[in-house]
Amino acid sequence: MSTPSTSPATPAAETARLADLTTMHVGGPATRLVTATSSDELVAAVRAADDAGEPLLVVSGGSNLVVSDDGFPGTVVLVRSEGIAVESADYCGGAFVRVQAGTPWDDFVAEAVRSGWAGIEALSGIPGAVGATPVQNVGAYGQEVSQTIAQVRVYDREQQRIRTFFPVDCRFSYRHSLFKETSHRGTGRYVVLEVAFQLEIADLSRPIAYADLAAGLGVEQGARVPLADAREAVLEQRRRRGMVLDPADHDTWSCGSFFTNPLLRPAEHDALVARAAALLGPDGPVPPRFPGGTDDSGAELVKTSAAWLIDKAGFGKGYGLPGPAALSTKHTLALTNRGHATAADVVALAREVRDGVQQAFGVTLVNEPVFVGHEL
Repeated sequence: MSTPSTSPATPAAETARLADLTTMHVGGPATRLVTATSSDELVAAVRAADDAGEPLLVVSGGSNLVVSDDGFPGTVVLVRSEGIAVESADYCGGAFVRVQAGTPWDDFVAEAVRSGWAGIEALSGIPGAVGATPVQNVGAYGQEVSQTIAQVRVYDREQQRIRTFFPVDCRFSYRHSLFKETSHRGTGRYVVLEVAFQLEIADLSRPIAYADLAAGLGVEQGARVPLADAREAVLEQRRRRGMVLDPADHDTWSCGSFFTNPLLRPAEHDALVARAAALLGPDGPVPPRFPGGTDDSGAELVKTSAAWLIDKAGFGKGYGLPGPAALSTKHTLALTNRGHATAADVVALAREVRDGVQQAFGVTLVNEPVFVGHEL
């Protein structure tokens, strides 16, 4: 991929309503919309907005944004750069594949499955674009993109230059990265231009790590199955949870999982278990407990289920119906727009759920989508 020329043409500006560019279907107007169809155009558009001192918001698939009803008072750059390039492929080194930031993520996963590249098949059906995946360290069903990312090529707005980050530099952790935690003038410092992946060349999937997925496939956890079978099983799991976009299904008018699964210290999880017993009875259900890795100091962490906490705090599937905003009828972790919700409606429901869980269990849920122009 060539470095942008010194003075590439800046794409023409348009107007847009951000509700039309996000999967939650909320958000007011953008002052200015610029569509970038290449890395060069993306850099030029971002640089032009920064040079003009305008607020900047970069949008690709719009699947992880909740934009305020007031919209965005600045330039919105819509990332539409697409392309998948295989730089090398052999059984020894695997497939080294470079993907443009605007490429729809599931298009890339489908191509990987067709081509016999293993490592991202469990991430089938996730909405959004490739460039957003390292920012959030997107993951599902036992896989995360950080497991296969080899390089992330970005435009550094602060230094005004293109840089390449390797995995060790990205500070990947659960639904987090360097790109998510650093900002410049109020929004992300780094604009992802392309992502390179190192994938295994194989007919079979990576070991199936998720119990429900293994059950759906009729195999034991840890088994490997044909890539196409793994992809279809994941898509089926996601469809049942309303996590595959369908314009006719308001359960999919969402940001997917709205809250991250809490990471707790062991003592905090013990306290959660005690509160659950007091609320649900000593013989009642027990909060799930999964390995959560370690914190920055190396201390052990425990992961529990946000969906479990939401449900047991009294917010079941479909809570809030008929709307305008409600929990999905298929999965308690998805907050949905029933067709005419505003951003304020979504935020009000999110606050009710977050505060209800905190009151019931003493755990404060953290939103996964990014809020623009307002806060939770």
